[in-house]
Amino acid sequence: MRTPGALADAERWTAHNYHPLPVVIADAEGAWVTDVDGKRYLDFLSGYSALNFGHRHPGLVAAAHAQLDRLTLTSRAFVHDQFAEFCHRLADLCGKELVLPMNTGAEAVETGIKVARKWGYQVKGVPDGQAEIIVAADNFHGRTTTIISFSTDPDARNDFGPYTPGFTIVPYGDSDAIAAAITPNTVAVLLEPIQGEAGVLVPPAGYLAGVRQLCTDNNVLFIADEIQSGLGRTGKTFAIEHEGVVPDMYLLGKALGGGIVPVSAVAANKDVLGVLKPGEHGSTFGGNPLACAVGTAVVKLLETGEFQQRSAELGAKLHEGLNALVGRGVLAVRGRGLWAGVDIDSERMTGRQVSEKLAARGVLAKDTHGSTIRLAPPLTVTEADLDHALAQLAAIL
Repeated sequence: MRTPGALADAERWTAHNYHPLPVVIADAEGAWVTDVDGKRYLDFLSGYSALNFGHRHPGLVAAAHAQLDRLTLTSRAFVHDQFAEFCHRLADLCGKELVLPMNTGAEAVETGIKVARKWGYQVKGVPDGQAEIIVAADNFHGRTTTIISFSTDPDARNDFGPYTPGFTIVPYGDSDAIAAAITPNTVAVLLEPIQGEAGVLVPPAGYLAGVRQLCTDNNVLFIADEIQSGLGRTGKTFAIEHEGVVPDMYLLGKALGGGIVPVSAVAANKDVLGVLKPGEHGSTFGGNPLACAVGTAVVKLLETGEFQQRSAELGAKLHEGLNALVGRGVLAVRGRGLWAGVDIDSERMTGRQVSEKLAARGVLAKDTHGSTIRLAPPLTVTEADLDHALAQLAAIL
């Protein structure tokens, strides 16, 4: 057995900023992974939606291999031959005019914050240093010092101050609270169309449309953090589409890199992203050739609509199976498409215990906030895979 030794080495040599399940993965393909001892697991977490297209999707791996043999990095001091196509295709997918590529999701959020503030000063006329951004309680947008400054999660926030000012926190799902919080200095409302880390919380019907109207009426940017909810996860390209809403800015990441390289991006029109001038923002690795080659291949997969349809159809099956467990150890189920938050009866077991028992039965999931588990299989998952995972959860309960 190699697993115990590998776990001990990881515990010895790494900072303890995660509490992983006792699984050491060595190989993967599609929706399945294999550990160092040869045991197979069905991946129902998908790297927090970074693996929407499964592990080692052949088209994405081929794109990466081809680019590795040609060019991997130039920095943005030069233009490379993969850059324009990636930005053009992603802009078209988003229905926007410009794209600014970065690397991680947190970088995309930081970029969105900077752009919104600069837009507020240069376009809206907010006094210098007075820009305000409205955010929602229980959000998760990343872990930089600025982002955790407007987190309400004590684990993410406590002991990392002093905190960055300029953010107003209101309850999620309450458009009246946003209306009350808007001032002449408000430059943006930053929201997750579905809150992932909070337990896959879907807002009330009409909420996102109401926020869109408030932003339009008050000359405020609506920024949609679709880093985890976007790119097919909920049955549409973007989760915000379920209400027919178009934000002023998309923040993208995770699945954009195909599970191969970190790729993130901000998409918006020229009147918003155009406020940035040379030297005001950037990244050495942002928009590198390897990232753009993989990102272009990802966008091509989404252009067909196949994965959005799979998520919608298989998601209906997933939610039907989960809802059948309500009253049998499950208290509530939330989500859209192939994404679900499942509240477990805490009198039976914690979310961590459920995750450990599922892992023992060959299904990988992750807990959040005590008694909730999150399920997000790759969009390549099969009906048989779903049946298997649901059967294991039912057996545990």
